[in-house]
Amino acid sequence: METQENKQNLPETAETQDFSGYDDSAEFAKEQAEREEKSKQDFLLPPDPEAILEVRHLKKYFTLKKTLMGKPVSSLKAVDDVSFKIKPGETLGIVGESGCGKTTMGRTILKLYQPTAGQIFFEGKNIAGYKPKEMRGLRTKMQIVFQDPYSSLPPRSTVGDILSEPVRVHHIVPPSQVKEYVLKVMEQCGLRDYYYERYPHEFSGGQRQRICIARALVVAPTLVVCDEPVSALDVSIQAQIINLLKKLQTERQLTYLFISHDLSVVKYISDKIGVMYLGSMVEFGNKENIFGNPLHPYTNALFSAVPNPNPDEKVHRILLTGDIPSPANPPMGCKFHTRCPKAMEICKHIAPAYREYEPGHFVACHCYAQED
Repeated sequence: METQENKQNLPETAETQDFSGYDDSAEFAKEQAEREEKSKQDFLLPPDPEAILEVRHLKKYFTLKKTLMGKPVSSLKAVDDVSFKIKPGETLGIVGESGCGKTTMGRTILKLYQPTAGQIFFEGKNIAGYKPKEMRGLRTKMQIVFQDPYSSLPPRSTVGDILSEPVRVHHIVPPSQVKEYVLKVMEQCGLRDYYYERYPHEFSGGQRQRICIARALVVAPTLVVCDEPVSALDVSIQAQIINLLKKLQTERQLTYLFISHDLSVVKYISDKIGVMYLGSMVEFGNKENIFGNPLHPYTNALFSAVPNPNPDEKVHRILLTGDIPSPANPPMGCKFHTRCPKAMEICKHIAPAYREYEPGHFVACHCYAQED
């Protein structure tokens, strides 16, 4: 729904402005220069002391082609200028279509990928430039639960070996207490003690995902990136895993970055929600704001695709035409204009500003006023 105030703030010339003969390349260069200037200004700001994780202007580009001298010619912009904050104990849900950069962003934050540009503040320290040796001390504080529980566990190791190894490597407890400590974590994750000597192939998908969660929590982290942890599981098992994550969050005071394309799951577990499209954050806000008053046309389209359990209630489905453009060659202007049902001429030439329209509610769209 669009608020009446936002409708009134719609730029008068947005739909009628003439762009014949408009130099898109010059406008793109101008936008890039403005973004770089904004990044330089924000680089000097201190980190938010209330946030356990603060991401500023994060970029991750994959080089597709180089010159003979090694200079990049073309790049795939998997994550393009993303910023957000998470406070301790919160859950930030990241949603979007497959290929929008959700997983790449999560892995870049954990430094499994080296960021191309931007700042990553974890507990007040900028870790974006950390070397692998420097990151070793933070691995116990930052963990990830991978999407596929079948391929993320080593098949030749027992559950006991899988969970004991990180405890020994990082000296979480004295060697004599390792097995007792691991069995305690297994119990918290709903795993029986006799699973200790079993191999991953002997378990169901839900049990394997519990093992993956136990492996992440066994080093006592404060931040856990959950990369679509329930997408490969049955619906009944999904509910068990989500309830387990919420229980562990309460018991251990965990902070989650929860990546998913299932909006019902995100609504249940998240405090804040970010909507990504083609590597960029198009809308961000509290769960109540995003679900109660979605502003971006892409967010509305995602919500309209959620099945309604009430057969008597009619839902207006917003159908997006075409496929998601390639991040290696994104369209000029707003990246969403090629599929947007509300696209105007200005959307094809000028990228919208990412602005705050309600307290804590950010959106990048020309349907709303671009200037104060």
